[in-house]
Amino acid sequence: MAETKAGDVAGIAGAQLKQYIERIERLAEEIKALQEDQKEVYAEAKGNGFDTKIMRQIIRIRKMDKDDLDEQETLLDIYKRALGMLPDFESEAAQ
Repeated sequence: MAETKAGDVAGIAGAQLKQYIERIERLAEEIKALQEDQKEVYAEAKGNGFDTKIMRQIIRIRKMDKDDLDEQETLLDIYKRALGMLPDFESEAAQ
């Protein structure tokens, strides 16, 4: 392969590429450390009697866009009613 500048091969800047790779590797290590910290927080919460499965759902909901959340909750309500898991508005009104 033809080399132009020191560390450059076939038009790829080797030094710059190495910097990107090393940054990505450092970020991956940081992410792994943060994930371990997150596991510890969940374990602590569980130890204090909190349901971590529900906590994860709450966190997922809090990340959602309001419109998306409203749509999801509406569809969930419709599906529950269709399956008889919630009373139907019409049958409630007739009573």
